[in-house]
Amino acid sequence: MTEHVQPLVMHVTGARPNFPKAAPVLAALADLPVRQLLVHTGQHYDERMSEVFFRQLGLPAPDVNLGVGSGPHGAQTAAIMVGLEELVLERRPDLVVVYGDVNSTVAAALVAAKLQIPLAHVEAGLRSFDLTMPEEINRLVTDRLADLLLVTSPDAIAHLGNEGVDPDRIHLVGNPMIDTLLRHLDELDVDSARTLVGLPPEEPYVVATLHRPGNVDDPADVAELVAAVHGVADQVRIVIPLHPRGRERLQAAGLLDHERVLAAEPLGYLEFLALVQGSVGVVTDSGGVQEETTVMGVPCLTLRPSTERPVTITHGTNRLVTRAQLPAVMAEVLSAGRAAPGTTPVPPLWDGQAGPRIAAVLARHLGL
Repeated sequence: MTEHVQPLVMHVTGARPNFPKAAPVLAALADLPVRQLLVHTGQHYDERMSEVFFRQLGLPAPDVNLGVGSGPHGAQTAAIMVGLEELVLERRPDLVVVYGDVNSTVAAALVAAKLQIPLAHVEAGLRSFDLTMPEEINRLVTDRLADLLLVTSPDAIAHLGNEGVDPDRIHLVGNPMIDTLLRHLDELDVDSARTLVGLPPEEPYVVATLHRPGNVDDPADVAELVAAVHGVADQVRIVIPLHPRGRERLQAAGLLDHERVLAAEPLGYLEFLALVQGSVGVVTDSGGVQEETTVMGVPCLTLRPSTERPVTITHGTNRLVTRAQLPAVMAEVLSAGRAAPGTTPVPPLWDGQAGPRIAAVLARHLGL
């Protein structure tokens, strides 16, 4: 009698935003009769951008690290595909799970589809309707190829329905990144985070994260961005953990010439969230930060013409602003102050239980 072999689930992660989404899914599946293979493509290779997340989130060390590093979109995606194809052919997983919208996500989706391996996409259905964003292209392609579309918000269901996706493939599960946030909320040490970045005690501050191509690639955009940030700094100290992407251009454009602009190195997960928790507001062009600030009740001003996370506007603290509008809108935020804890709306199912709901969908698909 041959021994029954448990199904193999391959998780593909590659960049900082993937890790807090994957952690609750890995933990929930650990209670089920499946084998798991965690792949880190190495798309983010700076220690602060990836390895520290594994330590802080309690993620197991990756079983495989492809170590592809950075590069142009085509070259990076191709390198990930080459490495993943070899791995999938060798290990033959029963299911590939991808997260978010980075290049590793779409590369894994293409490999799984061509090798006829079922694919689950966590955070499916988000749409900015802006095809100048590489992430939007990654989202569209991945969702087209996915067998299981695991969505974080009701608007994502509508987008997938409009694209003709079979409703039986769509599952509203909530937001696993919020599982991770809620699990670590009590560990956030605002005073230590302030000390780490060199903030004077008690001084109010705003946190900014800025790295999208639409803000930091074109010199004219960078000049506008720096002027807008300085307009905020005229009112309040602004702390900017500088992403490797765009750092040189921002510094060359005089970002740090204002005495109340404080640059910091990229921070670990807990340190960054602690800094956000202690702030009077956030300026960002990141997707995940819009979600984290929504749950934390921190005012968020998003420097983009559109967002694939509109639920953070209808059920959260987020507002879209232009660079020209930023200083004036920040003045409104500072005047209004932070809302009392627990008084800002939070999207449905952002309750810390998305991981178990995702694991249940995957288990049903695997016949468990």
